[in-house]
Amino acid sequence: MANVNFLLFESAVGFSLFEVVNQADAVGLELPEVKDAMKSLDKFGKMVQLRCFNPWTSAAHGLEAINLISEGIMPDYLKQTLELNLPQTSGKKSKIILGVVDKRLAGEISSTFPGVQCESAETSEVVASLLRGIRVHAGKLLKGLQDGDINRAQLGLGHAYSRAKVKFSVHKNDNHIIQGIATLDALDKGINQGAMRVREWYGWHFPELIRIVSDNGTYAKLVLAIGNKKTLDADSVDDIANVLNQDQDKAEAIVQAAKVSMGQDISDTDLHMVKDLAANVSKMADYRRILAESLDKKMGDVAPNLQVILGTPVAARLISHAGSLTNLAKYPASTLQILGAEKALFRALKTKGATPKYGLLYQSTFIGRAGPKVKGRISRYLANKCSIASRIDNFSEHPTKRFGEVMREQLEQRLEWYASGTKPMKNTEAMDKAIKAVLDEGGDFDIDNEEIAHPVANKEEKADKKEKKEKKKDKEKKEKKDKKDKKRKSLAAEDTEMVDAPAADAEHKKKKKRKSTSAE
Repeated sequence: MANVNFLLFESAVGFSLFEVVNQADAVGLELPEVKDAMKSLDKFGKMVQLRCFNPWTSAAHGLEAINLISEGIMPDYLKQTLELNLPQTSGKKSKIILGVVDKRLAGEISSTFPGVQCESAETSEVVASLLRGIRVHAGKLLKGLQDGDINRAQLGLGHAYSRAKVKFSVHKNDNHIIQGIATLDALDKGINQGAMRVREWYGWHFPELIRIVSDNGTYAKLVLAIGNKKTLDADSVDDIANVLNQDQDKAEAIVQAAKVSMGQDISDTDLHMVKDLAANVSKMADYRRILAESLDKKMGDVAPNLQVILGTPVAARLISHAGSLTNLAKYPASTLQILGAEKALFRALKTKGATPKYGLLYQSTFIGRAGPKVKGRISRYLANKCSIASRIDNFSEHPTKRFGEVMREQLEQRLEWYASGTKPMKNTEAMDKAIKAVLDEGGDFDIDNEEIAHPVANKEEKADKKEKKEKKKDKEKKEKKDKKDKKRKSLAAEDTEMVDAPAADAEHKKKKKRKSTSAE
């Protein structure tokens, strides 16, 4: 391995560049003498020498630089530091080897400076060992620092960096959607199981009530309102109607059914237990309704376009399965199409069978309304629209549902096209319609006005470039063809000469023989 020339040390107080004066090889690093030298400031100070130290101008400046470095982006401040302090080289004959901590930052520096070859702490043990020594003795090696400055800077920058990472918009946070849909599914299971127990238990006393009321939450509330069926009379109709949203006919039917009921009597103790269970089911049903309304409102803030296309439950389950809206936006349409059917996919790949056509998207109404032969096609088209909608929702500062409404209209037209052959709306028309609707509402886009103002010029430029490219290609073909023809002609001429040469020699010999004969 080539010797490391310089080391870049990013600390909580600023950027520092060290020149490597004395370097041990990778094998020598394991020696006890070298390890002891790394721990000793006197010996380690002879290995590296401070070339420059550029501290942060402010805490905000340091936080901005560290955020960029964590994403593998080189800050302008670091670029200026390297330009001023690294030797200038083109990199054709020799390169400067720079050791850095982060692997992504190493690639960014190498692409920006052609004459610099970067080695990271992950790829080189020598770089990792030297940077470790600099980190240990940074308080003494960096000039102008007092005792404890680095520790205080690390604490402050660490807190600021953590706050910036966990900071989120209260109105645009998909974590609540993930937890909300999971709670909703758990509540559905709990309500169904509890309601089934209440129906079976109370059904021994009043079996006719099940045929009149089918909703689980309403049934539980009626159990609390009725209690013992023997207590029902004409005065109880109003109380029961209040539970049934003022449905007098059902209330009277319940009272009449109670009079001729075939159910057995129930003791006060058993009735108390049934009422307690019904009260829990009723509370869960009320909370589920409140949670569903909250989730619907949250989805309208976070992913309105996806909500318009799929509905709140399916859209929320997609976000939950992907882990976040950002992850869902990164998925291609083909992955989104089979999201939720991973087991079936891998089983099909293992057995070399047919892969699934849809996953969670099967719960959408569009696939249910499509015919059996076009379910796969509409699933692929639906996944395409959902992928676009998720990206618009995720990367828009102020998402609007206009794009989702237009794409839902496209899906309706596509279903109609499969059924009757009516031509659907084109994508360009749909996007123009959505953008116009947003602009009419007072929305704003970062639109390149020059591109819109001169679209013809851009088309002409592209046409000219294409024409020039075709001419150049034709010219190269013609030159190659001429070269081949010229070479073929030269070879043919040489063959002719080789054939004519023996005939000329034979004629010359005949003439010579005639002369000798005449002389005799």
